[in-house]
Amino acid sequence: MTGSEFKNLLQHDVQLLLLLHHSTDPAAFATQFHGSKELPARAMAEQLACRQKAEKKLPTLSQHNLLYTPLALEQSSGERTAAYKASLMSGRRALDVSGGLGVDTMFLSRRFQEVVYCERDSLLCAVVEHNLKASGIKNVAIKNGDSISLLAEYPDDSFDWIYVDPARREEGRRSIALEAASPDVVASHDLLLRHAQRVCIKASPVLEISGLKKLLPALHTIIVVSVDRECKEILLLLEHAYPSDGPVQVKAVCLNADSVEITEVFGGGEAPRVVAAAVKEYLYEPDPAIIKAKLSAVLARDAGLQFVNRSVDYLTADRNIEAFPGRSFRVVECVPYKPKSFRAFLQRHAIAGASIQRRDFPLSAEELRKKYRLRESERAFLFFTKDAAGHPLCIYAIRCFPGDEAAPSG
Repeated sequence: MTGSEFKNLLQHDVQLLLLLHHSTDPAAFATQFHGSKELPARAMAEQLACRQKAEKKLPTLSQHNLLYTPLALEQSSGERTAAYKASLMSGRRALDVSGGLGVDTMFLSRRFQEVVYCERDSLLCAVVEHNLKASGIKNVAIKNGDSISLLAEYPDDSFDWIYVDPARREEGRRSIALEAASPDVVASHDLLLRHAQRVCIKASPVLEISGLKKLLPALHTIIVVSVDRECKEILLLLEHAYPSDGPVQVKAVCLNADSVEITEVFGGGEAPRVVAAAVKEYLYEPDPAIIKAKLSAVLARDAGLQFVNRSVDYLTADRNIEAFPGRSFRVVECVPYKPKSFRAFLQRHAIAGASIQRRDFPLSAEELRKKYRLRESERAFLFFTKDAAGHPLCIYAIRCFPGDEAAPSG
């Protein structure tokens, strides 16, 4: 979107036409209105595509007459994670130093008397200004410029919270390290905490969480967040004057896009990896947030589960746990994996299709699927891993759902 296209999109007739065609295929719209001198057809088609994506990512915000840029929408927080983050923060004034599309700012506005939104892209600032008005949000101040330079305009302790979602793209490539992001939160650690008592940093979901305390001395909590079993982001909470040798709490938070229900697993104390002598009646795979937070052993300890082996996060028990935070399966049969006899095992159970899961196994899922000509399945699963002694193992299991006993069948 260009600046002139943005101005044209604000025209009343254009807005009405966008509403009228809200479910129209963007390509079909572009073809229909191609060559029109009265309408910004390209920009309108782009908005239709964005709005249709936003209906899933931002279900309540998208009910307002909002505008988007494709990249900002792609990089923005989803509504579920934005709401959760906002629930961690409250006070008189907050600063969002990397505002983007402003989704996090909108949710923070419900928790603070005033929110300062900062963004280097002047066009995004204009888009967000429009979106705030369309959403009826009046307690946000928009600042166009570099966030670190902006902080120099404010005295120390000007904010209760500073929220940072650093840009993680360099020359078109996505970076992971905190030092490679913009702003560099490692270099800006002391500056941020001079201006706010607390700081929340959104980090990449693939960031390695060990060793972060050395980079961020005021770090006190690490929260790994997933939505519908997909790890979305890692939140790093810092507090002014928190001791550099103070403990860091690690927490996994599992969210559902269509529910307000939250499942949390807290780190605490040493939790040994107790390995079962053999796979039991039920198999469990913890939510990705729990695995990423390295809390599978804590979950196993608290729920009375055991590991299938020492190297992967598959858990097992003789009972069905209805509210298990992750995926549950009822085991049909476990067999040592031997290539020469495995085809006979598949034929005995009439397995023509299965979802192939593998961890710590020499063959890839693609190699296994091709080797045994297996179709996909949403119900039947083949887990390829190792047993307690480290030997190759295959577990045939059926997915369990809430209220479903998932009786095994061949």
